Amino acid sequence: MRNHLVILLFSLVLWASCSTRHPEVPQQFQATEQQACIFPDYTDVTVPANIAPLNFMAADPSVTSCVAQVDYEGGSFTYGDGNKVIFDESEWAAMLQSARGKSLTVTFYTQAEGGVWQQSKPFRIHVADDEIDPWLSYRLIEPSYVAYETIELMQRNLTSFEESVIRSNRQNRNQCLNCHSYQNYHTENMLYHVRGKGGGTMLTYKHQSKLMTAMRREGMISNPVYPSWHPYLPLIAFSTNKTGQLFHTQSAEKIEVQDTQSELVLYDVERDSMRIIPSPIEDFENFPTWTPDGKQLYYTSAHFVCQDTVIPKERELANRYKELQYNLYVRDFNADSLTFSERRLVLDEVAMNQSATLPRVSPDGKYLLFASGQFGCFHIWHPDADIRLLDLETQRLDSLQALNSDRAESYPSWSSNGRWILMASRRDDGNYSRVYIAYFDREGKAYKAFAVPQADPEHDKLLLKSYNRPETMLEKVTGRN
Repeated sequence: MRNHLVILLFSLVLWASCSTRHPEVPQQFQATEQQACIFPDYTDVTVPANIAPLNFMAADPSVTSCVAQVDYEGGSFTYGDGNKVIFDESEWAAMLQSARGKSLTVTFYTQAEGGVWQQSKPFRIHVADDEIDPWLSYRLIEPSYVAYETIELMQRNLTSFEESVIRSNRQNRNQCLNCHSYQNYHTENMLYHVRGKGGGTMLTYKHQSKLMTAMRREGMISNPVYPSWHPYLPLIAFSTNKTGQLFHTQSAEKIEVQDTQSELVLYDVERDSMRIIPSPIEDFENFPTWTPDGKQLYYTSAHFVCQDTVIPKERELANRYKELQYNLYVRDFNADSLTFSERRLVLDEVAMNQSATLPRVSPDGKYLLFASGQFGCFHIWHPDADIRLLDLETQRLDSLQALNSDRAESYPSWSSNGRWILMASRRDDGNYSRVYIAYFDREGKAYKAFAVPQADPEHDKLLLKSYNRPETMLEKVTGRN
């Protein structure tokens, strides 16, 4: 008798679990032509064939119950638990493989407490035939203007919800951690900076890590920052900068991070040698990035000439901060002599009353991705900042309207196959930056961006941290860093 009772109870629990995971579609509902109102917004996006489940929730806070019916070539599933839709990971992976190069169709039903069920207009999740690199890294930090407490360099498996800490500043006397960078998407050679007393650059070369505390050499402006690894040689291009902050009391930007001097340097990892890449003192050269063949170095540069002979340069720059605008330049690189050619202008952003920052060349060498705003080179708090694309073969400039928003977009980067664009965006609430991904097809067309999925779709609403500098990797960072 006891065995029969146990079997009955187990069956009831299993039935309840299955009914929660795969609820019934409402038999009576009011069909509408309204778009599904969900968070994150995954309507009509294009996603990698190996992405983790795109869990979402009803954006309307009055919704207490919801059901999502997902139709694909191999069949149909329903999901819904309260106001959230949480996919089964194995079922999601099977649906993605079945819909590879095609689409999933999602019909969303919602019900407010005591109300009738509403059916939204069905939407599609397009599944690209292309995959994305399995790992993503980013920095988590409070979006504070003047202070921070805990800073973490994190890594996340994009094919699941696995997340781990690469390094926390709790391990580094609460210092600032920033500018993580990898050589050619691999983690064997990587680095990040440790700011503050006893800090330096944590350099990992051939899986061996060392804190470099004396990278500033004679004649350099500062310790090196903003790195870019050469794609196959043991070389790193940096900028060196004198940087300050301005604070606005009556401006949407709130904060302006501004250089008062900057230039480029080249570091040889194996020889532990540094050389300055000469530039005029009136030019602020910044954010170097290599081409995938290692034969050219792109970067940004601003030209600023002081006009006031009385006040310090820093004060004049603060007064004229909107005049500091950056163009895009390139230099050819000779790997035998480790020398650079004279610079060439790539894009005159200043002529368009714009300012470029954070350039990144696509893995096929055809496109240059960068962030653009009205002035400066730190656009993370500039609502007008967008990601733009320059075709290096045709010189066509694309505003990438499909992936941008009316809030700040910054920190653009590419996946290793060049099919996915990543960025930090404040589009959700204007305060916190989140990682967004957009498909970029072989014809050079960009698609609507989507938020990196979370196990709980409410995760980013509740997380009081900003994500920045998203970078994909081909493997996980392991060992002590």
